[in-house]
Amino acid sequence: MPNKHFSINLNIRGITQSPTIAINDLSKSLEENGKTIYRMGLGQSPFPVPGPVVETLKNYAQEKEYLPSKGLPALRDAVAKFHGMKDNVDVRGNNVLIGPGSKELMFLLQLVFYGDIILPTPCWVSYAPQSKMIGRNIRYIQTLFENKWRITAEQLEQFLINENDKYKPRLLILNYPGNPDGGTYSSDELKQISKIAEEYELIILSDEIYGQLHHQGKHISIAQFYPQRTIISSGLSKWCGAGGWRLGTFAFPKSFDWLLEPMASAASETYTSVSTPIQYAAVRAFNGDLMIERYLWHVRRILSFIGNKSAGILSDAGIKVHLPVGAFYLFPDFSLFSESMANRGITNSNQLCERLLEDTGVALLPGSAFQRPNEEFTARLAYVNFDGAKALAYSETIPISEALPEDFGTTFCAGVFEGLNKMAEWVHS
Repeated sequence: MPNKHFSINLNIRGITQSPTIAINDLSKSLEENGKTIYRMGLGQSPFPVPGPVVETLKNYAQEKEYLPSKGLPALRDAVAKFHGMKDNVDVRGNNVLIGPGSKELMFLLQLVFYGDIILPTPCWVSYAPQSKMIGRNIRYIQTLFENKWRITAEQLEQFLINENDKYKPRLLILNYPGNPDGGTYSSDELKQISKIAEEYELIILSDEIYGQLHHQGKHISIAQFYPQRTIISSGLSKWCGAGGWRLGTFAFPKSFDWLLEPMASAASETYTSVSTPIQYAAVRAFNGDLMIERYLWHVRRILSFIGNKSAGILSDAGIKVHLPVGAFYLFPDFSLFSESMANRGITNSNQLCERLLEDTGVALLPGSAFQRPNEEFTARLAYVNFDGAKALAYSETIPISEALPEDFGTTFCAGVFEGLNKMAEWVHS
């Protein structure tokens, strides 16, 4: 019997392990029991951290002093410079906050900001659980396959009109290139969203952690069009392949000390500061150079090759999916197979992914983990189960102006395509 004298915070009840971590743990367990698993559940970069960044970490390994809670000043300046060069946004070092991963910074932001959280879905798995833990009011806007899972300015405007409270405090979270869908926004779309956001004085958290993994290197930040109320989120985990280093960054508008300062205070009372050697290494990463740029171009070419081929396999099987524009995700829609799914006793996305894993060894995450209706047959696929170091080494032997040869897939990414073909066969079995 549970001890009646103790209780769990009501906001935490029902919060389970993050789906991305859970699927990774389950995949490991099944592999240890001898089952072949195609691990497409956890979105972790398969590529090594760039050599110059690793060398810098080694050189600063002896640094052990606590750093300021806001972050190493040289790193804050480097992040500001990075956004200036990459995103054409005027950011100052004193407007940057460094955290142990962008996930922690997002949690602190929602802890400090008092207002509604607006989430276009599908959305990253941790936004909503964080909001629920803190007790924030979450407002979902369901996007459509036909709009490539992107929120439109018209949708946003109609939602805000229906709220009948024009200047209510609200935080809109945008993520692009997107997890779970690999899509992004055009310049015109971002401009239109910016106009609506300005009219209603929305604050935007622009989660651009995959910005440098736009497959053509053409990422555009909404902060170009709405600098006065846009916070840019970035970090090392995706474009630098350093997820386990746990370093994230927030770049605030110049007038947002009212938000940055209490977040820094909360940081000082929770994690104190980010690992000192990693912050020094991050300076090297954000300052960049020709070697890091070459690394990024090869990574983008590889991801574009695998993503387009993966989408082709699914489309040929009759599974609805959009070509990816960035990151390393696809968000397939199996709705055309709803009748045959029902005949197998599959009536929702959770059952879909459970049966797929059981029957084929392909590990995906259900669309419901990304706040889609559970009865919708959608799932997220992360095409990262390949040896990124070997793929990168081979790509570096091919001029970046040329396309990768067709046999690149069978040589370096066979596991990805084998899993996808098993999934294609399964839906027709």
